[in-house]
Amino acid sequence: MRHYLLFLLGFLLSVSPNYGQAPKRSSSTDIYHSLEKLNFLGSAMYLAAHPDDENTRLISYLSNEVHARTAYLSITRGDGGQNLIGPELRELLGVLRTEELLAARRVDGGIQFFTRANDFGYSKHPDETLRIWDKEKVLGDVVHLIRAFKPDVIINRFDHRTPGSTHGHHTSSAILSEEAFELAGNTNAYTEQLQMLSLWQPKRLFFNTSWWFYGSQENFDKADKSRLLSLDTGVYYPMLGISNNEIASIASSQHLCQGFGRPTFRGSEQEYIELLKGDMPVNDPSNLFEGIDTSWSRIKGGAAIGEILYAVEKEFNFKDPSSHLDDLVKAYNLLQNVEEDHWKSIKLYELENLITAITGLYLEASSATPYSNPGSTVNVNIEAVNRSNTLINLKSISIGKLLTIDPNSTLKNNSKETFELSLNVPNTKGFTSPYWLAEKGSLGMYKVNDFNLIGKPETPPAFMVHFLLEINGKPVTIGRPVVYRYSKPEKGELYNPFEILPAATTGIPDKVLIFADAAPKEIPVRVRALKENLKGRLQLKVPNGWTVDPETKPVSISKNGDEQTVVFVVTPPKTESEGVISPLLTIDGQEISKELVTIAYDHIPTQSVLLPAETKVVRLNIEKAGQDIGYIMGAGDEVPESLEQIGYTVNIIDPAEIQQGSLDKYDAVVVGIRAYNVVDELKFKQPFILEYVKNGGNLIVQYNTSGRNGLNFENLAPYSLEVSRDRVTDENAPVSIIDKQHPMMNFPNKITSSDFEGWVQERGLYFPDQWNAAFTPLLSMSDPGETPKEGSLLIASYGKGTYIYTGLSFFRELPAGVSGAYKLFANMLSQNKVHLTNEIPVKGK
Repeated sequence: MRHYLLFLLGFLLSVSPNYGQAPKRSSSTDIYHSLEKLNFLGSAMYLAAHPDDENTRLISYLSNEVHARTAYLSITRGDGGQNLIGPELRELLGVLRTEELLAARRVDGGIQFFTRANDFGYSKHPDETLRIWDKEKVLGDVVHLIRAFKPDVIINRFDHRTPGSTHGHHTSSAILSEEAFELAGNTNAYTEQLQMLSLWQPKRLFFNTSWWFYGSQENFDKADKSRLLSLDTGVYYPMLGISNNEIASIASSQHLCQGFGRPTFRGSEQEYIELLKGDMPVNDPSNLFEGIDTSWSRIKGGAAIGEILYAVEKEFNFKDPSSHLDDLVKAYNLLQNVEEDHWKSIKLYELENLITAITGLYLEASSATPYSNPGSTVNVNIEAVNRSNTLINLKSISIGKLLTIDPNSTLKNNSKETFELSLNVPNTKGFTSPYWLAEKGSLGMYKVNDFNLIGKPETPPAFMVHFLLEINGKPVTIGRPVVYRYSKPEKGELYNPFEILPAATTGIPDKVLIFADAAPKEIPVRVRALKENLKGRLQLKVPNGWTVDPETKPVSISKNGDEQTVVFVVTPPKTESEGVISPLLTIDGQEISKELVTIAYDHIPTQSVLLPAETKVVRLNIEKAGQDIGYIMGAGDEVPESLEQIGYTVNIIDPAEIQQGSLDKYDAVVVGIRAYNVVDELKFKQPFILEYVKNGGNLIVQYNTSGRNGLNFENLAPYSLEVSRDRVTDENAPVSIIDKQHPMMNFPNKITSSDFEGWVQERGLYFPDQWNAAFTPLLSMSDPGETPKEGSLLIASYGKGTYIYTGLSFFRELPAGVSGAYKLFANMLSQNKVHLTNEIPVKGK
């Protein structure tokens, strides 16, 4: 079982510490709270599909009131959503949301896990979801994490019995949990895992229900609740000076990129969980762990340890917690002698943290620089301070097998000891970057081959420093990650993870380059030095049929952190073509083709993400009518930059400055995604916008969301138009052109079914389902098994102009370089340049 213990130790170290965070400073009440958790040997796992699906009230309640080890297993990292605070989308959004989940867990006390599933976007049914995810692999990940974490109870956020009634990812998460509940204890299931893990059978499986799942509070009040447990998650913690629902509100407010910042709440608050599998608690209907031994007697030899630690909890000295040190060290050494067991590693780690907390022992390993390269040397500054009267000797300091020193120093009360280590970074040391992005995955799955990484929220730290201490004559080993500690005048002291990065990174600013004709373009390539005195040669790899001049160029950067821009001239073929261009930098025989993307926000540690340095290039034969485009931004998109790529002049319009006649100078005006949802000013400016259309303008309105009460905007269009929740999520769903002779399908570009090939993530969303006869629907599409939807693209004449409403996901397709989407958008921008035969007079309004 030694291999299992080593795996578990690595697993614990990956999910518990806060890499790149300021060290935790524990008060006496914090220490006592940790002691309460130390003396509870029970685990719970909450399981859902995405970041923000988790019920922070319940996670905090289980962690802080019940004192259970509580994990949130999010099947995905939320890669398919949108970002309200910055430009990160797709895999970069997944990194951001991962860190926001970890920030939430630092608040509510939970532990965070993930599977390898990729959030590919909205899905209507779990059949589609599980097909794209590769069900067997994701189910295996859930089984893996249940076997590793060993939860006594599992709580699903969603109901596995209602497929098709909600997001397919939601239902799929519950289906996977329900199946994994049985398989985790099955000797014939995922047998390859059993080389590192042991079987585990959870005691109970619950569904976290509420009145919402019953349709109304009235229905819920009438429902049979014989299999429901009720928990008051609004409990107040006098020692912490805060209530559970306040903690939960602060935790959920960490999801800033999803706009989840919210006020805190107080007072009694009921949560309901429905028993799906296992036996119903009888004596205490609010005790999820009834009948489960959560005492120290749970492990062989644990009773004697519990006798010591329960007494410490009962007689805890808040004024001088260090008075309990002898008992904690005694328990620590007793625990080391018990047989290898799941709880042994967990509780040793917790005891180590308690021992350092009650002695005020501060141990830090901080690098002199924020990053280094393989084959280089970095100075690591060690600080050790014992802030108690306890006799503590620092015997040795080691960084794996790379470096060990034996100071044999006595750490006197409040006397700082410092050491400087010179660490040689091995040439074979891997780069610091999210491990799930190291290799290219599929639409629904990230590729992770290392069994030891599956489930971990983030990449383990570059280096761990281990301090061998002798406390009151007993050996104790404490681990700390190497971090980078620094300060800024406007922010004070800051911590970031210490990282290993390549000697240089390179990239092209634009991720998609559109060639609207055969003319060559100058392509700038940025090279950033991550070491001093960088010298190398740069080349640009292009697809067949494309040419680049010159073949290579020299790169010379003297200062670490500086950049050099190298310009190549790329000539496309005369015919339509698309492919990928990628810079390749050669330094001392080593080839580098990685781009460094930094994600920096105040509420998360700064993240360095290494991605393939590549840009999609598209050669289009595209025509357009008109030149000057006005763009009213909504929730944020990259459509303006995409339109500039095909030669339009795009002007961003401040809604506050719209007035009568101010839009007349534009050949077309485009309204960004969700603008009527998020820009309040448009309520007052819409009459001027519609007047622009009436006077001969061309208005394109992109999708807006429709909630339970619809879109609350009275004059969205010049004629009646009802936005629904209709959507087509299959990006490959067949598209029929309703009227192939309509100018939209012919001017200035001929649109055919082939222009709907290669779309990404979805066809579109929030299509209108009712509209005035003045509108002409142009496209018909549907997801498999559903009725055709004709509201994705509607056009109407209004006065002398043209009004177009579209739910097609141009905000995804244009930045992805989908050629057909560019042609169709160019046609929309050109429609007031042709005479529409179905023009309806204003009186038809």
